[in-house]
Amino acid sequence: MSFVRFLMLLSLVIWIGGLIFFAFVLAPTVFNPSVLPTRQLAGNVVSRSLGILHWMAISCGVIFAATSMIDSRVVNGAAEPFAARNLLVYLMIVLTLIGMFAIASKMQALKQQMGLIDEVPHDDARRVEFNRLHVWSTRIEGTVLVLGLALLFVTARRLS
Repeated sequence: MSFVRFLMLLSLVIWIGGLIFFAFVLAPTVFNPSVLPTRQLAGNVVSRSLGILHWMAISCGVIFAATSMIDSRVVNGAAEPFAARNLLVYLMIVLTLIGMFAIASKMQALKQQMGLIDEVPHDDARRVEFNRLHVWSTRIEGTVLVLGLALLFVTARRLS
């Protein structure tokens, strides 16, 4: 049982920790002009890193949901797929999938159309759309982080 709980918590820590590292360390660092000379390079690093983070998040979400249901079955005799912690992780997974396939993929296509984004006028329709999608991407990632912290709280409270 302790190994199942370990996997459950580890998956959550990896996901939340990855989001925190990405938002508060990686993105601000690479967009610092003294680190990378162009915003284009910084954007390439961020896009690639976010893609990896999204796949890690989906994996962690599936592991968390599975181990959470195993833990519930052992403790309560039923898997409880609709327990609060599982509903939170399902929502986190759905938002991550939206970020991956509905937003990041469109942003990538726009970046390819524009070439060097810093050379595209700010009022160009593609750049306006890219910036709009970036705002939504940031909102979604922030929401997933807040939900993840709530999930951590719910999980910790349940295990105590």
